Amino acid sequence: MDPDFDLDLDAAVDAIADGECVVYPTETVYGLGADARSPDAVGRVFDLKGRSRDKPVSLGVPSVDAAREYTRPTEREVAFMREFLPGPVTVVVERRESVPDVLTAGRDRVGVRVPDHDVALELLERAEVPLTATSANRSGQGSARVVGDVDPAIREACVVLDAGETGGAESTVVDVSSGEIHRSGALAGDVEAWLDVH
Repeated sequence: MDPDFDLDLDAAVDAIADGECVVYPTETVYGLGADARSPDAVGRVFDLKGRSRDKPVSLGVPSVDAAREYTRPTEREVAFMREFLPGPVTVVVERRESVPDVLTAGRDRVGVRVPDHDVALELLERAEVPLTATSANRSGQGSARVVGDVDPAIREACVVLDAGETGGAESTVVDVSSGEIHRSGALAGDVEAWLDVH
């Protein structure tokens, strides 16, 4: 990784440790990250987005094994996660007590995201905490594929990791236990096919 980018990652990790927010690239769109275990940090994400507190936010982790530290997936859900993650899919599973209510809007399930992007995975590894995995945009506005499209108020409030243009299509959100796709996005057809067979 570029040494200058290494310094940016260090600054991002420091910001997360201080309860601040980071704009980071994924294989889909730019995300808005903060320590997902901290109610205050998660609240800051909601405030920056202007997002209603009754809408849950997903949890970003560097691997399926890391996800299991914060969630209780069934064997079938783990099999699905190992098939599709890292990748542009968000898997809704039962959360553990360490995941705060503010992240899930009080629900007992949380969306899990393992982004298939080197910078995002490096950030998640170095931060050593799960991050919020939500698009870096104001609620109701379009998602950002380049940093220049991120709302200026969000950019100014965050450490920004600019890795150029991202892939575009948002992740598919799926509840494997119910077989329900909450949002069709990248790989939606593959997800449907897996659910039909398994």
